[in-house]
Amino acid sequence: MKPCDYARADDAGGAVAAVAARPGAAYLAGGTNLVDHMKLGVQSPDLLVDVSRTLPAAIEELPGRGLRIGAGVRNADLAADMRVREFYPALAQALLSGASGQLRNLATTGGNLLQRTRCSYFRDPTTPCNKREPGSGCSAREGYTRYHAILGASEHCVATNPSDMAVAMLAFDAVVRVLGPNGEREIALSDLHRLPGDAPDRDTTLAHGELITAVNLPGLPIAARSAYRKVRDRASFAFALVSVAVAVDVSQGGDVDEVRIAFGGLAHKPWRATRAEDALRGQPATEAAFRAAAHAELADAQPLRDNAFKIPMATNVLVATLRDLTSTEA
Repeated sequence: MKPCDYARADDAGGAVAAVAARPGAAYLAGGTNLVDHMKLGVQSPDLLVDVSRTLPAAIEELPGRGLRIGAGVRNADLAADMRVREFYPALAQALLSGASGQLRNLATTGGNLLQRTRCSYFRDPTTPCNKREPGSGCSAREGYTRYHAILGASEHCVATNPSDMAVAMLAFDAVVRVLGPNGEREIALSDLHRLPGDAPDRDTTLAHGELITAVNLPGLPIAARSAYRKVRDRASFAFALVSVAVAVDVSQGGDVDEVRIAFGGLAHKPWRATRAEDALRGQPATEAAFRAAAHAELADAQPLRDNAFKIPMATNVLVATLRDLTSTEA
């Protein structure tokens, strides 16, 4: 682990100024991702600016039953909040399916959104990785690809985003509040993360020095009828092979009035399933319609040698989640 400088920010503006002024600087909050990568020699910032006592750590109600979640709110506290559990159950379920209890007690909302999109080759400095060293090559394409992307990948990177929380927030149309050297701005969560293209080393659209300060969840009428389902190789502390967050509303006549769907484990970023949503709206809430919607979303999937199973798995996970949510007994 390389030596680095450390500074504790007194306020968010001071933190932004300190990081923006130094190209090799990084923010430190819970540290559950960054410190791990520093130990592995994958990331080597020359300055850590501690914002763990600076970021807002409260959950506030917004007009229309929405919520503003401070970037410093711990994952465990967010999952336990009664407003989240009642109005955004998929978010609580996603948080509880991620990592271990100890990590959830440390990990923050802002840090979770900014954890690196990665695979085992990114974490191994002895192997070529375009995300770690641009232009060095992608070991994963011809290597072990069980966990890798089937949507939105490129020849330069096939890693998948590991965040459970981001998938649920994406289904709820979350908006990220950011403070940077040029002031504040808001970014739709759908626009925060990037597909790899020819620059896989850039996970997000944030400029250097920009700091997430909060996340706004709008008060969607359908959010309370939602669920998150995760399929993984072991019951705890494992990234998703496939995950899905769904919020749905069905009319008295049995048709899908509104639906929001996001997948995890399939792409370099949390994947909003807009094709599936469009295919479902106005259709009867039947298993045949659910399966047709999944097929529409996955029509362009490009699996690698070891992960073609993700196509039927994602289909079945979406169908099962929609079936449970639209059941008259749900």
